[in-house]
Amino acid sequence: MSRTCSITGKRPLVGHRVSHSNIKTKMRQLPNLQLKRIYVPEMDTVVRIRLSTRALRSIAKLGFVQYCEQNGILVRHMHDHVHD
Repeated sequence: MSRTCSITGKRPLVGHRVSHSNIKTKMRQLPNLQLKRIYVPEMDTVVRIRLSTRALRSIAKLGFVQYCEQNGILVRHMHDHVHD
């Protein structure tokens, strides 16, 4: 199970946590991912997908199919991104 948004492709970032004495230790910033079930009326199915909260807000505004088309994702190929 990767920590990647299926639509936007957001992934964890790697950086340094720098102390006062300039000692650097590695840290990871994880994206805010949610596993959601989205009903797609155009396909008459429910899609279970891992999304970032930024993508969830955009889907709520535009709709799932329109948002996918806007980002160049073919909805009929969504079975590649679906989590069972």
